[in-house]
Amino acid sequence: MKVLVIGSGAREHALCRSMSLDPDVTALHCAPGNAGIAEVAELHAVDALDGAAVTALAQELEADLVIVGPEAPLVAGVADAVRAVGIPVFGPSGEAAQLEGSKAFAKDVMAGAGVPTARSYVCTNAAEIDEALDAFGAPYVVKDDGLAAGKGVVVTGDIEEARAHAKACERVVIEEFLDGPEVSLFAITDGTTVVPLQPAQDFKRALDNDEGPNTGGMGAYSPLPWADPKLVGEVLDTVLQPTVDEMARRGTPFSGLLYAGLAITGRGVRVIEFNARFGDPETQVVLARLRTPLAGVLLASANGTLADLEPLRWSEDAAVTVVVASHNYPGTPRTGDPITGLDEVAAQDAPNAYVLHAGTKRDGESGAVVSAGGRVLSVTAVGGDLTQARERAYAAVDRIGLDGSQHRKDIAAKAASGQ
Repeated sequence: MKVLVIGSGAREHALCRSMSLDPDVTALHCAPGNAGIAEVAELHAVDALDGAAVTALAQELEADLVIVGPEAPLVAGVADAVRAVGIPVFGPSGEAAQLEGSKAFAKDVMAGAGVPTARSYVCTNAAEIDEALDAFGAPYVVKDDGLAAGKGVVVTGDIEEARAHAKACERVVIEEFLDGPEVSLFAITDGTTVVPLQPAQDFKRALDNDEGPNTGGMGAYSPLPWADPKLVGEVLDTVLQPTVDEMARRGTPFSGLLYAGLAITGRGVRVIEFNARFGDPETQVVLARLRTPLAGVLLASANGTLADLEPLRWSEDAAVTVVVASHNYPGTPRTGDPITGLDEVAAQDAPNAYVLHAGTKRDGESGAVVSAGGRVLSVTAVGGDLTQARERAYAAVDRIGLDGSQHRKDIAAKAASGQ
């Protein structure tokens, strides 16, 4: 199987790594990719948002499967363009990707499907914003209706901060605050059958103890030793399958990766948000534990044959990912700084720990790997339990040099200690 992955982040590196270990994958390509992905896949320069350009590349490569990684190309309809020429695509149509592209659309689908979620208002002017903030009270949850790369949500006790964020958005969803721990659950679907993966938990705040500004995610771990063993089955029955059925009923079948961000509240499971693609950094830990070769599963999603697959096989190991971010992330991150220690991790920590590249590129003059984004690296490790996986991940992080970089030191700490 010849596979083309679209995207350039750590999620795509994790996908490419899994593909590179799959015996059925005979050729692996990525566009545009990054410095780390270049070690396992052939890179191609392409505008990921240009459906015609992506389609032309897929045809030129004679790809048997195209995997669209990020949300923006999906919402832009890139999967539709590739699908239109008869190439199997893992990823929803532009219309179906509105589950992530519009919070208001997702709320409407959840209402139709009877999926439990937070009560909310959709606001488009100052009067509606003030009314909604007043109705729910603090803490205020304010979400940009459109795509915002994981940074469109403000949760705050400060009404002025909440109001300012709301007014900066064209359309905004204001909703009740959901208490309780959060869980990320991915499911692969072909529009009919839904196959859940293992749950993970990520860390959105920039600083230890969940302090500081919201980010795209500073780390993740899987499995969740504190979670109810029945959780995945319950979410499949009450959230994932009803949502996929509702999308089909509306004439916009959803195939690809359906991500449910969940709050485990005192009143039961509630959906915080849906995404239409693998989440970053949870993908890094979930795929680290998946034993079933990935390419065949994603191809079955694209071809509508998921019901024919054997049950997925999982490692009993735990996995932890720690994100190394650049100076001043998530504000205006500094880029162009050289990264050292990558060879040492490969030599001394592999295969139990490895580095997935997020925002990196190879410098044209020196040939060195340099930072090229806010989240620069995802250092991922596996171990017999979370304690061992954490130790291995942080030992690898300590080998890496990146001037001014930052990372959280408490990823999976509470879960590892049984809290």
